Amino acid sequence: MSFSYVGVEDAIARDGLRMVVVGGVPSPWGEAAKGIFHIKGIDWVAVRLVYDSEPLKAWAGQRSGPVAVYDRDAPCAGWKEILELAERLAPMPALLPGEPHERDLVLDLAQGICCETGLSWTRRLQLVDAGLHGAGGFPARVAGYLAKKYGHSAEAGVAAGPRVVGMLGELASRLKAQHAAGSGYVVGDALTAVDVYAATAMALFRPLPQAQCTMDPVTRAALETLDAPTAAALDPVLLAHRDMMYARHLELPLSL
Repeated sequence: MSFSYVGVEDAIARDGLRMVVVGGVPSPWGEAAKGIFHIKGIDWVAVRLVYDSEPLKAWAGQRSGPVAVYDRDAPCAGWKEILELAERLAPMPALLPGEPHERDLVLDLAQGICCETGLSWTRRLQLVDAGLHGAGGFPARVAGYLAKKYGHSAEAGVAAGPRVVGMLGELASRLKAQHAAGSGYVVGDALTAVDVYAATAMALFRPLPQAQCTMDPVTRAALETLDAPTAAALDPVLLAHRDMMYARHLELPLSL
């Protein structure tokens, strides 16, 4: 299910589903939301985040993305809120299992990827810290802005690398166990939301090739920054799962 970009005024005036997205970067949270809408066949339009647009901030409630707005409802900014909105708008195919234990497991694993202490958030702090210390990562000016916005500190920067390594290892171990049980998915034998979050998180480690994900070379180089422990933890099973997800379930090329 493809989507189109519209301007700020058009997005605000429309009904239906609209979503503010960060332009030019394969943000794991934004790409996951796009992927969920694609899987469910939901019609929607995108508006790129314009940092100096006061109307956009007033409408979305913040200067960030993704933020989804359906009709005149309140904006949805959290990963779980956007997922629940998509489940409500298009119950099938379901991305949350009906069985309570599996549903809880999917949500717990998704939280471990998407929340403020999760894999994607911590990896972003790792790239911020690298940029602030001239060791790759985001350019210094961008790193300084993101450091203030997302709570970077010297302590958080030091802790980010080991936390990322640990979380990558846990996810890789789970996928290997699933493979041994005959499944290519993170939970059970079928696609769930956590597969989408796991696949899109890989953009912060090894973005898709330029033909599939057109991106500024500076941004690509920043996201590809890997110290030795992180590179070792980026198990091939994680990237194989990402590639399977884009081959079977997600839309290519990415539209940033």
